[in-house]
Amino acid sequence: MANRKSSAMLTRTITGAVLLAVLAVTLILGGWYFVALAFVATTIAIYEELNALTAGGHKPVKWTSYVALALALPAVKLFSSSVVIIPILTVLTFCICLQVMRREAPVLDDIIYSVVPMLTLVLPCMCLAGITLADTMPHLNKMLMVLLFAVAVGGDTFAYFVGSALRGPKLCPNISPNKTISGSVGGLLGSVACAILVGRLFSIGAAQPYPPLWGDIIVGLLGGIAAQVGDLFASMVKRHCKVKDFGHIFPGHGGMLDRLDSIFFTCIIVYNYQVVLHLLLG
Repeated sequence: MANRKSSAMLTRTITGAVLLAVLAVTLILGGWYFVALAFVATTIAIYEELNALTAGGHKPVKWTSYVALALALPAVKLFSSSVVIIPILTVLTFCICLQVMRREAPVLDDIIYSVVPMLTLVLPCMCLAGITLADTMPHLNKMLMVLLFAVAVGGDTFAYFVGSALRGPKLCPNISPNKTISGSVGGLLGSVACAILVGRLFSIGAAQPYPPLWGDIIVGLLGGIAAQVGDLFASMVKRHCKVKDFGHIFPGHGGMLDRLDSIFFTCIIVYNYQVVLHLLLG
């Protein structure tokens, strides 16, 4: 039993190291390289989430999420803003309603579950593209991309170690029995600390204006909250659909969505932070 647990931990550690290396290289390359990887990852995540919802007994309209994602990149690049997600999601939501209502046995829940992937996956991916491909203040883009992953991954790491050490009352026992309030607080502090670290490191010797310390604190706190909500939301979907993991493409880590659940939600916060920075520093 101990050998099996050690082997599983080793597999998880190796997979995690490889994923971090791929992320680091892609962040360094940036631009279209990063966007291409993000869109591939989001496509896989959409497939996994729709499969889970189908396994849970629902009949979501699947094509709309893929169409929304396919329209996202050219729309964001053409209009230089992720605000174009509003008309795209609106039209496709109407399509979902029409298709479900025309079924022989229309169910209201199927409309809701069809919209969920567009709001939890496509919208964040468009925000990610908006951060990466923004033409204004390009010196901030790299910082924001690093900040995004630092807040989500750093917060998750702090939450694990603090929660394991302090334990205490559960955060959401009916959704994720292992998460504690102490771990959640530790995760938020970790997200804030990582945001401050990234913001201050990128501001060293910078010729352009960079966000103030209070900006790092706010985005770290809000991004940390979003990351934890994303993680809990994914756990709720899996529990509702009675699946252990969304997929099995990463040994020891599950599927794409199992790895990116917190990052997708944090994308929206960081994109809004970018909009505020453009107003303040632009």
